[in-house]
Amino acid sequence: MKLKGDQTTARAMNRRLILNLLRREGPRSRADIATVIGLSPAAVTFVVADLLEEGIVTEGKAVPGPAGRRPIPVEINYEHSLALGFKLMVDSVECVATDLATNPVAAMRVGLEGHDPHYVADLLAGTVPALVKLAGRPKAKLAGIGISMPGVINHEQTACVRSHRFRWDNVPLASLVAARVHVPVWLEDDTNAYAIAQQLFGLGRQHRNMAVLAVGVGISCALVIDGKLYRGANGAAGKFGHTLFEEGGRLCECGKRGCLMAYHSELSMLRRWRETTGREDLGLPELRTALASGDATALTLVGDSGRGIGTALANLVNITDPEVIVAGGEAVSLGDAFLTPLREALTARTFRTAPPLLPDWEDNSWARGAAALVTQKIFDFESSGGVTDIATLGVRGSTSAA
Repeated sequence: MKLKGDQTTARAMNRRLILNLLRREGPRSRADIATVIGLSPAAVTFVVADLLEEGIVTEGKAVPGPAGRRPIPVEINYEHSLALGFKLMVDSVECVATDLATNPVAAMRVGLEGHDPHYVADLLAGTVPALVKLAGRPKAKLAGIGISMPGVINHEQTACVRSHRFRWDNVPLASLVAARVHVPVWLEDDTNAYAIAQQLFGLGRQHRNMAVLAVGVGISCALVIDGKLYRGANGAAGKFGHTLFEEGGRLCECGKRGCLMAYHSELSMLRRWRETTGREDLGLPELRTALASGDATALTLVGDSGRGIGTALANLVNITDPEVIVAGGEAVSLGDAFLTPLREALTARTFRTAPPLLPDWEDNSWARGAAALVTQKIFDFESSGGVTDIATLGVRGSTSAA
């Protein structure tokens, strides 16, 4: 029995190695795969046969090779399954259906009129048929659903331990949704999910160590260390916005004072701009317009936030030494007025040469991150956290006022 278990584990590890090679570098012949990974041709043949039978890989056209041979390449069949991603925001849900490369094939946004866990679970479950129909791929199977949201998430139990924005404590959201849709469901912090998508198919695809900065309603920074997302001891790693910016300063949503996000999140920038101008009707589009026109007040305010975040980010870089920093979130849309001061402050304060800062502002980036929770399972047999349907739920999601 021990030998059988060892063989199963070895096959799973080989499977991961092969799929990740094909993910990073595209189609390869079996002989090529064996050479690059260092596996025996027999081991590669066994695993590829399994993957072909499952439909996860397909054989391409033969290509000319040495001595007249024509090796047949194999490649990932990214259209094999659909993954659904739901990005929960305070007043809406960004929804996307993707292929296994997290390429969107359908997208929609639905309003979120409340935060009761059972209402949210009903809304997500009710959106699934419409999203699948919109994808227009009747032959593709549904691999699962990924949900991302701001908060501290217990990855193994797929529960929201704490979300200040939703006023949730210990809400088993993935289980609530799985009971309604009968497919595997994953739940993750939104920046962590975004980082997974960047690692698999985004700007971090070729990097094993990276930081993923998100500046939107809040500020967070997920870390991928040696190819693995770092969650910390309690799932609370990456809460970069709650590092101290000013002792006894502005009140933060977490209930403490002086947090970085209380000054320099996109929401805080807008709040400070309204306070400075005395206009409560100003939003992000107006801020972009003001920056484009060279408005001195807007440029100063946004530049201050870029420098503030860059200074704090330098401390993180000096501790973790990432290869690159991927930057996303609404503030990235502010462009050079925000990013240039950030880069300058980062460069001035890092111990060694600052890593490249790579901005990302693509449509559906965050919902694609949620869908990547499903896709990740294909490329990492050790990943867990997904839950499937259970007959009855003995625990109802609880809420509490923050």
